[in-house]
Amino acid sequence: MDLSYALTPFLAWLVAGVLKFVVNSLRAGKLAFGLIGYGGLPSNHSAIVSSTAALIALKEGLAHPAFAVAVTLAFIVMLDASSLRRQVGKHAQVINALAANSPERPPLRERMGHTPLEIAAGIAVGIAVAAAVHELLTWLAARP
Repeated sequence: MDLSYALTPFLAWLVAGVLKFVVNSLRAGKLAFGLIGYGGLPSNHSAIVSSTAALIALKEGLAHPAFAVAVTLAFIVMLDASSLRRQVGKHAQVINALAANSPERPPLRERMGHTPLEIAAGIAVGIAVAAAVHELLTWLAARP
């Protein structure tokens, strides 16, 4: 059984999450545990789906039907991250402003969705992780 298809997206999620924490901490000037969640650079979702598509391309080739399915899924996830979830975040900002004087309602999370740069960074992380996993597995398979 080839576990690289499970390992690669997990590692992409982990690397993107660590990078996001570092970027947020540097921007905030302190450890940014409160900024963990949806949104930010790089996009975890984009890293996960692009790592899967990249690994399939590296292992099976661009003409393989699984690559087409993975790219389709990646586009759906990234479009959702850049449009729908981003709009949800904008709506949360307006609702929070309207309900600012309402002590019984906790504020909604405003940081949702991703900018094109955050998605591109997630894609880069995903491809890099897939390439690293593929190279490592190729190297291990070639060892006597």
